[in-house]
Amino acid sequence: MNDKHNLKFFDKLIAPMHTCEHIVNRTMINLFNCGRSIEAHIEKKKSKLDYALPNELSEKDIIQIEEKVNEIINLNLPISIEYIKQEEAIDKFDLNRLPENATETIRIVRVGDYDECPCIGVHVDETSQIGKFKIISHSYENGKLRIRFKLL
Repeated sequence: MNDKHNLKFFDKLIAPMHTCEHIVNRTMINLFNCGRSIEAHIEKKKSKLDYALPNELSEKDIIQIEEKVNEIINLNLPISIEYIKQEEAIDKFDLNRLPENATETIRIVRVGDYDECPCIGVHVDETSQIGKFKIISHSYENGKLRIRFKLL
């Protein structure tokens, strides 16, 4: 296999985890009024997301995140893709993470009516393909919450 084929295969392996990242991000925004993750490390077996938060979350909050993410996964929402012009997206999305050489047209990924954001990653077709979301640990330091999770 060549490197390009290996990369596509790897992308398909992390598609459930990457799609779950979208759901976790929207859940954090909805529950704690924070932005999307400030840093993400997505892998097939386990992943981590960092969020800027003024205070540490309680264990009850962590359980609430896990429950809400699993609730959304279980809705079997479709994943859809749309291409729009950057000028259309400016008022709707944070485009700060777009690379300088991004084209005029950007790709928007939607998880049902729950989340939408610019994204170039590979995703599953529907949320039922993700599996069960499990937070395996979390920590808080210097205004940053780190959530480590896996899919069962």
